[in-house]
Amino acid sequence: MSNDQPKVYIEIIKQLNQIIRNDQLKSGDRLPSERELSERLQVGRSSVREAFRALELLELIETRRGEGTFIKKVGSHRLVEIILSFILNDDSARQDLAETRRIVEVEALRLACKRITDEQIIRLKELIEKSKSEWSHGDFPVEEDYLFHKTIVEACHNVLMLNLWVPLVEYNKVSIRESLSRKGRPEASIAEHEAIVEALSRKNEDEAVQALEKHLQNSRF
Repeated sequence: MSNDQPKVYIEIIKQLNQIIRNDQLKSGDRLPSERELSERLQVGRSSVREAFRALELLELIETRRGEGTFIKKVGSHRLVEIILSFILNDDSARQDLAETRRIVEVEALRLACKRITDEQIIRLKELIEKSKSEWSHGDFPVEEDYLFHKTIVEACHNVLMLNLWVPLVEYNKVSIRESLSRKGRPEASIAEHEAIVEALSRKNEDEAVQALEKHLQNSRF
C-alpha cells in the first residue's frame, strides 16, 4: 500500500466532517452516497468506503440496507469523540494513540498470562495458521492480525480494558495493512505472533511481554 493511502483516508474523514457542518446535518440525517462523495471530493470510491468503515466502527454512522448511510447519535461515547478529534485535527497525535494502545495491550497481556483459557490459546494458534494460509495465497492477513491482538486482550477477562482497546485499534485497520505491506514483514509478524503464543502457553509473563513489545515495535504500531 502506498504511504499516501492513510493520508487520503484521513483527509476524506476531515472533508466529510466539514460537509456535515456545512450542510448542517444532524443525528438521523442521511449522508451523501459513496458515489456522490467520490465525485464531490474527487477521490476513489474505495477510499470513501474505507472512511465510512472507520466511522461505522466508531459507531458514528450506520448503513441501512437499501436506504443509505446515516449519522448516529454519539451519546456518551466520549472516548470515541476524543479519538476522532485526534485523527481529524493532529496527525502527530496518532503517535499518542499508538502509545496508549501499547500500554493497554501490554497490561492486558500480563493479566492474560494468568487468566487465558485453553480455548483462547487454541484460537490464537488457529489465527496464526489462517495468517499463514492467507499469506501463502498472496493476501495480507489483516483481519487475522487484528483478531489475534483482540483475542489477547479478551483473554485478560477485563471487559473495561477490552472496551478501551477496541476503539484504539479498530478505527484504522489501514495501519495494519500498511505494516504488513513492507517487504518480509508478513513472515516476521507471524513468527512474532508464534513467540507470543509460546510464552502465553507457558504462562511466562516476562517472555510474553518482551515478545509483544518487540512485535509492536517492529510493526510500528
